[in-house]
Amino acid sequence: MAWLPGLLVMAAGVTASLALASLQTLLGALVVALLLGILLGNSSLYSEGLRTGVAGGTKRLLRAGVVLLGLQLALPDIFALGPQVVLLIVACVAVSFYSTLWLGRRFGLTRTGSLLMAAGFSICGASAVAGMQGIIDADDDEVASAVAMVTLYGSLMIVVLPLLNAVIGLDGSRFGIWSGLAVHEVAQVVAVASTAGTVALASATVVKLGRVLMLAPVAAVASIGERRRATAAAAAPSVPEGTPNGSGMSGGGARADLRAARRTTPLIPLFVVGFLAMVVLRSLDVLPQPLLDTGRTLTTILLAAGMFGLGAGIDIRQLLRTGGRFAAVGAASTLLLAGVSLLGVVVLA
Repeated sequence: MAWLPGLLVMAAGVTASLALASLQTLLGALVVALLLGILLGNSSLYSEGLRTGVAGGTKRLLRAGVVLLGLQLALPDIFALGPQVVLLIVACVAVSFYSTLWLGRRFGLTRTGSLLMAAGFSICGASAVAGMQGIIDADDDEVASAVAMVTLYGSLMIVVLPLLNAVIGLDGSRFGIWSGLAVHEVAQVVAVASTAGTVALASATVVKLGRVLMLAPVAAVASIGERRRATAAAAAPSVPEGTPNGSGMSGGGARADLRAARRTTPLIPLFVVGFLAMVVLRSLDVLPQPLLDTGRTLTTILLAAGMFGLGAGIDIRQLLRTGGRFAAVGAASTLLLAGVSLLGVVVLA
C-alpha cells in the first residue's frame, strides 16, 4: 500500500502525457511523460510518500514496456527487405553504436551515459534508452539527457532529410530506406518518409522496425559486459592499508562476492528474453489485429509510465550542467549515421 500514492501519480502523469501528445506531433508521449516527471521531481509536491511508489515501479514498468515492444516486429516483414538491406541495417546499427560509444568517452561522458546515447541514436530512440537503462542502471540525469538529444536531433532530421533529398534525388524506396536507417524515433521516421509518398513510408517503417529488433542482441552484449565488469570488480577487492601479505579478503569471501556478482547481473536479462518471445509470437501471425493494437497502446502506456518515473528522479540543475557534452555527442552521432546510411543506400540498396 505504500506504493499506491506514487503509482496513482504515475497513472495521472501517463494520462496527461497521452493527452498532450495527441495535441501536437513534435513530442511523443514518452518525451512528454519524461518532462512531466521532471516538473514533479523538481517541485515541492514530490514528497517521500510519492517517491516510494514512483521509484519502486519505474524499472518494472520500463521492462514490461520493452517486452511488449516485441509485438510490433514481424520477422517475415524484415526479411522481405532482402539480404542487402538487412545487412545494411545491421552494419549501420553496429557502426553507429560503437562510434557513439567512442565519441561519448572522448567528449567526457561516463560509461553509462555513453551507452545510453549509443543505444538511443543507433537503435530506436527513447525505447532503446529505456531498455539499456534496465541493464546498466545509469543515473536518471543521464537518461533524461539521452532522451532529450534523441528528440532534438530526430526532430531536426524531419526538416533536414527531405531538403537534402531534394538535392540528392533518391527515389521513394531508397529515400524510405535512408529515413529508416538515419532517423532515431519511429514517429520521426514516419514524419520524414511520409513527405515522399506511400512507397517511402512503407520502406522506412519496416527498416526502422528492423533497427528496433537489434535491441535484443545489443542488450544481450551490454548485459554480458556488465556481468564481466561486476565479476572483475568482485575478483579484485580493495586491500586495506596494513593488511599482511596484501590479502584483504579470505578466499571464501572473494568467491562469495563473485557468485553474488554473477547472480545480480544475468547473462541475458529476462526482459530481453521476453522481448524476443513477443517477436516470435508476432511473427507466427496468430494474434488478431485488435489484440496487436491493444498491445501497441499498452506498450506506450508502460514506457510512458517508466519515463515519468525516471523524470521524477532527475535533478534539473545537474541536467543543465552536463547537457553540452550530450549535445555534442548527439550532433556528431547524427551526422555520422546519416552519412554512413546514405552511403550504404547508394551502394547496396
